[in-house]
Amino acid sequence: MADTELGAVQSTLFIPLVARARATKGPNPLLRDPKAVEIVESARFDDAAYDWGRGSVWVTVVRTRILDWWVRQFLAAHPEGTVVELGTGLNTRFERTDNGTVHWIDLDLPDTIAFRHRFFADTDRRRMIAASLTSEDWLDTVAALPGPYFFVSDGVLVYLDDDDVTDTLSRIARRFPGALLAFDTYARRTFAGQHKAVAKRGIDAPWTWACDDPRTLEQLGLRVVESAAITRPPGGLRRELPARYRRFLLPLLDPVFGAATARVTLFRAG
Repeated sequence: MADTELGAVQSTLFIPLVARARATKGPNPLLRDPKAVEIVESARFDDAAYDWGRGSVWVTVVRTRILDWWVRQFLAAHPEGTVVELGTGLNTRFERTDNGTVHWIDLDLPDTIAFRHRFFADTDRRRMIAASLTSEDWLDTVAALPGPYFFVSDGVLVYLDDDDVTDTLSRIARRFPGALLAFDTYARRTFAGQHKAVAKRGIDAPWTWACDDPRTLEQLGLRVVESAAITRPPGGLRRELPARYRRFLLPLLDPVFGAATARVTLFRAG
């Protein structure tokens, strides 16, 4: 157990943390995240419960790389824009993508932010906000920062109820027209496996929100800009991956983790 009491869903932040640390320490890492390694080695929690094996590590790391890629593309075009990490957990995307001028907000529930403060500090360009992403409390804080805006959520929305997801996305789309939003979605057919996995590990955090087709979210005021399967990352990113991933691992895993199961999608509001 962690030495800070976290809610059941909040505790799932250890799953991607452990995956990034494990990937970093492996040979020829697909992602380098020394901060994740530092946190895993210093925080008190049962890391075995959140280490879901090589397949989960691979899915998590590729998902993270896709989201990082889009954030970097945004910052290349808008170096002083604002990035908002929705449900930040112990994510280290700022450390991986900071260009020296971006404005950044890490948003999560109070217990998670309190835990996060043990490993991260606010700066003049980056701050942590303790609030529910389903509330409206934090919107004014974001709007006070320079635009344009990029909202990113990594492994979070799937734990929310349908109404909470649609209300949150609709609210962001209305308040920040032209903003970019990027997040992962999972088809309903994947839920039985995830529910079995969390029950086996004693984690009371089953997935709730299913999305079989990200295009259905366009009715919320979002437009799909680009959508990628875990095994079919954006072309620019794919060319950056080591040859063994491009030529062998991606084609091998496509039937298992392909387009029909999990996607990462970039939207534009309005």
